[in-house]
Amino acid sequence: MNSTPTSAAQTPHSFHIPVLGLGYSIDTPLKVARYGISSTVSIVDDELIERMRKFHAVQSGTAFTSIPNAETDFRSKRITAYLNLLNVIVARQFAELRQQSFGENNDLARYFNLLPDDAPLKQRYKTLHIHHQPAMLDAEKKWIRQAMEPGAIDVNIMSKVDKMNRGTSGQLLSEEFSDALAALRGFAKSTLRASLVLSAGMNPKLYSYLESFPEFLPKADGCFFKKITLKVSDFRSASIQARFLAKKGLWVSEFRIESGLNCGGHAFATEGLLLGPVLEEFRRNREALTTELFGMWKTALAARGRVVTDTPAIRITVQGGIGNVYEDQFLREHYGLDGTGWGSAFLLVPEATNVDEQTLKSLTEASHDDYYLSNASPLGILFNNFRKSSAEKQRLERIAKGRPGSPCQKRYLVSNTEFTEEPICTASRQYQALKMRQLQETEPRPADLQEQLRAVSEKICLCEGLGTSALIRNHLLRPRENQAVAICPGPNLAWFSKTYSLEEMTGHIYGKTDLLEKVERPHMFVNELRLYIDYLKEEMQHHRQALTDKKKAYFARFRQQLLDGIRYYQNLVPDIYFQHEEERLQMQTQLVNAESELNKL
Repeated sequence: MNSTPTSAAQTPHSFHIPVLGLGYSIDTPLKVARYGISSTVSIVDDELIERMRKFHAVQSGTAFTSIPNAETDFRSKRITAYLNLLNVIVARQFAELRQQSFGENNDLARYFNLLPDDAPLKQRYKTLHIHHQPAMLDAEKKWIRQAMEPGAIDVNIMSKVDKMNRGTSGQLLSEEFSDALAALRGFAKSTLRASLVLSAGMNPKLYSYLESFPEFLPKADGCFFKKITLKVSDFRSASIQARFLAKKGLWVSEFRIESGLNCGGHAFATEGLLLGPVLEEFRRNREALTTELFGMWKTALAARGRVVTDTPAIRITVQGGIGNVYEDQFLREHYGLDGTGWGSAFLLVPEATNVDEQTLKSLTEASHDDYYLSNASPLGILFNNFRKSSAEKQRLERIAKGRPGSPCQKRYLVSNTEFTEEPICTASRQYQALKMRQLQETEPRPADLQEQLRAVSEKICLCEGLGTSALIRNHLLRPRENQAVAICPGPNLAWFSKTYSLEEMTGHIYGKTDLLEKVERPHMFVNELRLYIDYLKEEMQHHRQALTDKKKAYFARFRQQLLDGIRYYQNLVPDIYFQHEEERLQMQTQLVNAESELNKL
């Protein structure tokens, strides 16, 4: 038996583009996969997916047959049909690119120009000219063409977004038709050979449903047709989820570690666990965890009559707040990572993502204060928000008119049963009217009534808002549809201040160019630390009038873990890669100041 994990699969690029909202990366594979760049598509909104499927079918000359709501299992079928279309179009794009002539200014040349300079395949491509004999040159070209790979078309399911659904006659459908399970089925039945990225914590019902699909089991050659990726923010959560799956015969092929607060979308704040110490724990325990998971997985498969001898690879990648090549390279080399994720920065690359012109202009003109951590999400999870978004403007206008809240059309985030038997969304006009009336009629009125009312009206509709930009960008918005755009960029985007081409952004990631050359930006570890300190101070202020022993212990533990993280970074600073030596001294000073600030709390 081979007890050493086989090496993680090599991808053309060392970075991937993570999922960006519901619509921002909904068709990113059609824009970047042919160049070997992997990206992730959200499969939450089947209505948006169906509209994008029709759009791209028409654009590509592919036959389109609509899947109406009245059709049984329509959500799953829409997702399968869309993913199959993406797969067909990308395969077609890549086949055409692969057959283009060498030595010309075409997409084939662009494929290699976008690769990092140290990529082995790029090195072979650059030395083509040394082959003078036609037979040798043709053989080398053939080898290079065969070695080329497109980027992956991965999909994302937020595990906790899993409402139960009703049939056309109003009857409650069985669990397999819930939002998350139907989305999983849609991916499992698609022709994609890709990864399912599970985020937002563990959903035992969803994880158990994975067992139903042999597509997630190893083939005779030990490879997987469909893989499982867990997006996590700490080692403990990763190991708990991976063990749960391994005992069911399901292998986690990648841990996608995400900075708790220094990322886009929903932010899952750890209890003061900083990214550096989290990565250190993965580095130290990677081999032991892999061995433990393999034992569980092997036993579970043996119970099914399947024998495995080799340990599959586990990729470990990181994303959230990476800003330059020095940070990217240090993360990969120091912690032995297999890749990095660059998300929010690609919102400023129009040829890669769907950002409407108005929002794009606002992002390029934004200041640091325009990016903030909010409670705007109906899920009750912290949400990285943007003050200049049209959705935020609309929210304030509705409050001013005495009509807070949004019409609830898609209902993906319904969860509250405080006033109704059927769950409703906390961003809905219905819920906010009921909740505000309750607060105003409470006697005696709470001292912080205005703060409570503000908290109720802070919620915004994400089901529509996070998909609207894709509809606007592709001229698919219908008359009288809401035009307000919600966007969830990570705070790291504040350092970027213009739109970029795909060449410019990939060049920045690989150090071929520096898009932040004249920008004074703290190291990503310091940026995340500052976010956590500010978050802790705000939380302590919020609970100052009703500080329970439990909350007091939580704050003490949070503070101590931040202090432990600072000490870890202080020891790490001599090893970190910097462009200029003064940046090292600056980071040391910033850590000392942060430690002093925490000691005063």
